[in-house]
Amino acid sequence: MSTVCTGSTPHPAGAPAAKPGAAGVGDRLFPSLGNGGYDVAHYSLTMDYVLETNHLKGAAVITTRATQDLSRFNLDFAGLKVRSATVNGTDARFARKKNELTLTPAKAIKDGETFKAGITYDGTPRMIEDADGSVEGWIETDDGSTALGQPAGSMAWFPGNHHPSDKATYDMAVTVPKDEDGDPYDVIGNGELTKEVDKGDRVTRHWRSKEPMASYLANVTVGYFEITQDRTDDGLPVYLAVDPDETESAEDVGDLLPEVTDWASKRFGPYPFSSTGAIVDHLPDLDYALETQTKPYFDSAPGEKLLVHELAHQWFGNSVTPRTWKDMWLNEGFANYAEWLWEEDQGGEDGPGDLRVLLRRHPPRKRRHLGLRPGRPTPCRTRLRSSCLRARRHGGAQGARGSR
Repeated sequence: MSTVCTGSTPHPAGAPAAKPGAAGVGDRLFPSLGNGGYDVAHYSLTMDYVLETNHLKGAAVITTRATQDLSRFNLDFAGLKVRSATVNGTDARFARKKNELTLTPAKAIKDGETFKAGITYDGTPRMIEDADGSVEGWIETDDGSTALGQPAGSMAWFPGNHHPSDKATYDMAVTVPKDEDGDPYDVIGNGELTKEVDKGDRVTRHWRSKEPMASYLANVTVGYFEITQDRTDDGLPVYLAVDPDETESAEDVGDLLPEVTDWASKRFGPYPFSSTGAIVDHLPDLDYALETQTKPYFDSAPGEKLLVHELAHQWFGNSVTPRTWKDMWLNEGFANYAEWLWEEDQGGEDGPGDLRVLLRRHPPRKRRHLGLRPGRPTPCRTRLRSSCLRARRHGGAQGARGSR
């Protein structure tokens, strides 16, 4: 689909010709993800979501800086219908091809110029099923929905430069209706809740992430939750949302969250964000947790080691983020190591001893068949799915359950 709004102006005589930005950053595992020619600074996302029909209406304003002279540029976006596009407030032509949205501004953008791309869109957001049967993207729950993005799911609910090499700050304003009893659904996002507006039959909540975030860590979760707000011993705000169906199983999470955060701050250095927390949903068939920034998402009540694992990712993976997906093993390696350190510091099993046992069990001559080659995940070279990463995330903290 293509819509023509405004024609492009020619470049001045003698000036270098503007060129299209690349469709994809050339990541070895996911070559079509991300885009070239610009660097995003901020996403401002305004969304109106109707739970009963699973309908999402959105507007994205993306503040970005050109890294070359641009005649047009791409955004990663899947499924939802684009209604309009602008660049710096002027109508822009746009075209769709699979998961690529191409915007052509009315005039070329100069290298180094800061510009704003605006996109309005609506429809039923897509749940993406990966090759191994697991799901990401916009996922309906028994009382709402959640958005999970590793590695490509975030493109199902907002357009952007969806690759971990391009991090940005976020503002998200999400409007949802009240239920038939007049009670509002809860809306939880990354960062801090800055504003809540009651509009009679609807409620809007504004969430702000002041520290840069990779788009696969962005999250919006809608449903009924029991909200607890606290502070760590170091004074860091704690925001915990627990699905009522998980309240009994998650009764220890409220005490563990600040304890683990303070412990990790002593082990790894100051906590890198403005708040900590967790979302404990009731979606047990999902079968994995994700380290969504500031509030890891759990499909059900987490065990102690899984909580440690996902909070450790706030340092390793979220604050320090790999530039390419093949380096995801660094995120997971440090998070697994954090589990061992926690156990050892709690007077439990000897983590380094566990590692020595593992290495003895798989001596060098036997390790090749495991396919565990850090930074060189050869079994995934020809597969453009998140299962390329997930095979290296299972086990450890959660046994049969997965951890991304």
